[in-house]
Amino acid sequence: MTILFLAGVFIVYPAEQAGNPVLTRLGVVGGNMEGKEVRFGIANSALFTVVTTGASCGAVNNMHDSLTPLGGLVPLVNIELGEVVFGGVGSGLYGMLLFAILAVFIAGLMVGRTPEYLGKKIERKEVKMAMLAVMVLAFCILGFSALGIGQATVKSSLNNNGPHGLSEVLYAYTSGVGNNGSAFAGINANTMYLNTTLGIAMLCGRFLMLIPLLAAAGSLAQKKLVPVSAGTFPTHGPMFVVLLVGVVVIVGALTFFPALALGPVVEHLLMHQGRLWS
Repeated sequence: MTILFLAGVFIVYPAEQAGNPVLTRLGVVGGNMEGKEVRFGIANSALFTVVTTGASCGAVNNMHDSLTPLGGLVPLVNIELGEVVFGGVGSGLYGMLLFAILAVFIAGLMVGRTPEYLGKKIERKEVKMAMLAVMVLAFCILGFSALGIGQATVKSSLNNNGPHGLSEVLYAYTSGVGNNGSAFAGINANTMYLNTTLGIAMLCGRFLMLIPLLAAAGSLAQKKLVPVSAGTFPTHGPMFVVLLVGVVVIVGALTFFPALALGPVVEHLLMHQGRLWS
């Protein structure tokens, strides 16, 4: 969790400190202070951005809509991964345990042995339930975002066009499903369509994801402890840390990268070509 947290901070802070290259070429220096309070500055704003989206907090000390594209990418990813970077009340723990189940399953496939975690064998049911929870999260975020971006009432509620507008819609549903509460603050969500669909998205993110995880927990609780043997994959130490971080990043990248590529990634590339969105 700490590795993922520090990675987020070390991406957001340099991106905000570098600022907008279009303005830099015009002689504006000092980084991107748009949407930030002077008393906090760039460093504290970048830190809080990662903290509030790594945990299911929702409080903000700067406007995420005013972040640079890469600065806005990190909070999106933090929530889309299930807020496993520490997380809120319970959410960070059971989200990371979900990825731990997938990590030991992948390790078991590599060595051809039934995986174990905390002395319990990880078998077909647990893996199915873990993948179902991942699919629920992805389906709710991407599904509602895809439907919303095609609605006229959503397009008229956006503060920006182009890829930044997509990021605003994606962040709205990501925050709702991910039980975060923060917003890009660039979209008027107070419409009948957005109020209704965001409410449904919140219900899906809170309960549909939890049900398969509870099923996996119940299945593991009924199993007997397996004695540690020479073939047991140790779930502590640097090797497991690397494997677990890799699974978290790869699963998130494969699931959400296409949407992120159309939003903050392409916006970042176009910004360096001098293209801005209003």
